[in-house]
Amino acid sequence: MEHYYQPEIECASREQIRAWQDERLVRTVKHVYDNVPYYRSMMEEKGVTPSDIKSVDDLHKLPFLTKDDLRDAYPYGLLAVPLSDAVRIQSTSGTTGRRVVAFYTQHDLDLWDDCCARAIMAAGGTKDDVVHVSYGYGLFTGGPGLNGGSHKVGSLTLPMSSGNTDRQIQFMIDLGSTILCCTPSYAAYLAETICERGLQDKIKLKAGIFGAEAWSEEMRRDIQDKLGIKAYDIYGLTEISGPGVSFECSAQTGMHINEDHFIAEIIDPKTGEVLPDGEKGELVFTSITKQAFPLLRYRTRDICVLSHEKCSCGRTHVKMTKPMGRSDDMLIVKGVNVFPSQIETVLLNKGYPANYQITVSREHNSDKLEVQVEMTPEMFSDSLGQIARREEELIGALKAMLGIYAKVQLVAPKSIARSEGKAVRVIDKRNLY
Repeated sequence: MEHYYQPEIECASREQIRAWQDERLVRTVKHVYDNVPYYRSMMEEKGVTPSDIKSVDDLHKLPFLTKDDLRDAYPYGLLAVPLSDAVRIQSTSGTTGRRVVAFYTQHDLDLWDDCCARAIMAAGGTKDDVVHVSYGYGLFTGGPGLNGGSHKVGSLTLPMSSGNTDRQIQFMIDLGSTILCCTPSYAAYLAETICERGLQDKIKLKAGIFGAEAWSEEMRRDIQDKLGIKAYDIYGLTEISGPGVSFECSAQTGMHINEDHFIAEIIDPKTGEVLPDGEKGELVFTSITKQAFPLLRYRTRDICVLSHEKCSCGRTHVKMTKPMGRSDDMLIVKGVNVFPSQIETVLLNKGYPANYQITVSREHNSDKLEVQVEMTPEMFSDSLGQIARREEELIGALKAMLGIYAKVQLVAPKSIARSEGKAVRVIDKRNLY
């Protein structure tokens, strides 16, 4: 039995969805043009005015926004309402240099909560459920998003945040948690711990809503088997609002995009040309209901495919596949965005040559980040004790930059293989895509 939070929207006709999108796009473009000088100058550069945008068919005329634009306009350059109307900010988990900050009015928060409520009900959630939110709270969007969605559904909400596994399991047993929301790697760790302690019989979980990092179908099966649940994928970006931009239904053949709030396009990452339905390319989103921070044609760098095929769940909104990779070099490690350029910045600042290799692996369902760094000939002649101290110093500097632990190994000069073309900086052994 499929549950819907807003059936009249989630199962609306394609004509109705298109009518909402046309009207809201026209209104949002005018709102952004009138209130965001940064984006207005981008439109002027492209020779576009709001009167050129009459429907979704004209979307391709608008300029793209990228994460670089968000950094350049930091902090208030893309805010589309007076600061007095904004009630909240959220921020991304560590990227290079300046952070990316997103703003919300109360109206924006209400709509975001609706999107997350749809995801919870698509996973079988009702007001009789106990929703156990183990995503991080604070600037990270995971905790606040699912927390708000759970309130909208009317479920009992446990705002656990991440970590303190003993307490997580204690509350799970004592309060009879039925839906778990967290990153897939943390779900896998909780599952492992519950099995090790022989507590499967005391756990009442029936579903899990897992996102914020890439995960494989093997990992899904492993979590489902250990916890005896159905595991659902959820997708979002802080820049567009947070989790709940799209979510899986019971069919689990892709994630339904909330098209009354977001228009999705797939483009060729090299040329920026819009690709037809069913083609693989980079996902681009346009927000059409946000007041404080409506991004137009925002390039996510996620590679995926859109499908308008009829879904057995009854929802009519387009579906996106799980991201199949990235069009940039970003890695997601333990839910944190990591760019090789951040690591390079730390190494160069500390006087190391730009010869390094990053390896990401997954052990016991937890991500491990290792960095091999070549020493200069002078460093190589240091004593072993001095080299060990240098490694410790780099571990501290990388943790300060990335927010997560990376194992560092200093190696002999010229020992990392050189390549003729683009240097192979990253080896990802996780088979996520």
